[in-house]
Amino acid sequence: MLTVQNVTVRFGGLTAVDGVSLSLSAGQWLMLAGPNGAGKSTLLNAIAQGVRYEGRICLGGRDMRDYRPDERARRIGVLAQRHDVGYDYTVEEVVGLGRYAHARGFLGARDARGREMVERALRLTGMEPLRSKSMLALSGGEVQRAFLAQVFAQDPEILLLDEPANHLDLPFQRHIFGLIQDWLAQSGRAVLCVVHDLSLARRYGTHAALMHHGRCVAQGETDAVFTPENLRRVYGMDVHAWMQEMLAQWDEPTPEG
Repeated sequence: MLTVQNVTVRFGGLTAVDGVSLSLSAGQWLMLAGPNGAGKSTLLNAIAQGVRYEGRICLGGRDMRDYRPDERARRIGVLAQRHDVGYDYTVEEVVGLGRYAHARGFLGARDARGREMVERALRLTGMEPLRSKSMLALSGGEVQRAFLAQVFAQDPEILLLDEPANHLDLPFQRHIFGLIQDWLAQSGRAVLCVVHDLSLARRYGTHAALMHHGRCVAQGETDAVFTPENLRRVYGMDVHAWMQEMLAQWDEPTPEG
């Protein structure tokens, strides 16, 4: 569905992404992992056509640069890590903006499935009770869920997600990742997701790409990528042992009284 061929992103003298190639097929949830500064979000932004790059990115075998913005939006949905909300729109209005690429006619008035998709997105993300609330009055987690609802309303083939659990507490992390997993189960869909939490990456990812200093040092099925050797090489520590140590504390008996 998506191929990235030798993509490089430079900001002045800094090379943020250095010759990365990867592919995304239907049914895959590809996790982009690595330490801070590895180039994960920059690579995702290049795929979303938000930053200039060298190399080639193809969607369905066609160069992404050849797509009109509305064509691209019907096929790819993007959830950024940060949202600058400086307007007094309601949650429902923001979610409804996800349908702009599907609208037709004068001022984009005709969108046969628009209302249905907005209502479904509000319900799935738990934002239905907040539909009339101003975006300016939301918490960070509520803002994140509102924009995820916007992406669901857009109904694309591919989701590009940058830290989708950002600002979310544990129940909503589980809820949102479960929703994405259910969305992915439908035919002809795929997810590319930047994550810092390796536990979430292993729990939900079918595939992974491990990045370090702008380069992809390992990619493939999740278990084959997140090996102790690969993680030590990238993080400079025994991540496997650290994760086991952190998990073990939950097995200790709770003191009585």
